Amino acid sequence: MTFEEVFNASMIDPSTFFSAMAGTGVMAFLLALGFILFLFLIAVYIYFALAWKKIAEKRKYKRPWLAWIPFANISMWLQMGGFHWAWVFLMLIPVLGWVAIGVLMIISHWRVFEALKYSGWLSLSLILDLIPGITGIGIIAYGIIIGIIAWKKR
Repeated sequence: MTFEEVFNASMIDPSTFFSAMAGTGVMAFLLALGFILFLFLIAVYIYFALAWKKIAEKRKYKRPWLAWIPFANISMWLQMGGFHWAWVFLMLIPVLGWVAIGVLMIISHWRVFEALKYSGWLSLSLILDLIPGITGIGIIAYGIIIGIIAWKKR
């Protein structure tokens, strides 16, 4: 076997090479985008946990650290709103339980906001996400509202 035969046999087709490189680049981009999204979601979770903890401290709730624990933070809000903590188990019932817990959370938020001398109507900001075309606005509005309620002196 001559050098030319070995060299030509080991060469990669340029179209295969460039398509593999393009696929690798797209995958690297998607992984980086996913990692950035993951970091953003962690930052949002930390923000909400800090705000809920501060609001629980303002309400003189016994265990404000529950704001950091998933599902326990929902039971904390229910308790601050005057409901029993066990209502959190409604989340285990698909659709109807989720709707019920959503209604209880809005009522709880309404009561907490009014107890802190803010309008109860602010608790309806999460309902904005149910309106087609403006999904996402409600969670942004809610984040701003609980930030104001948590850290504004009143």
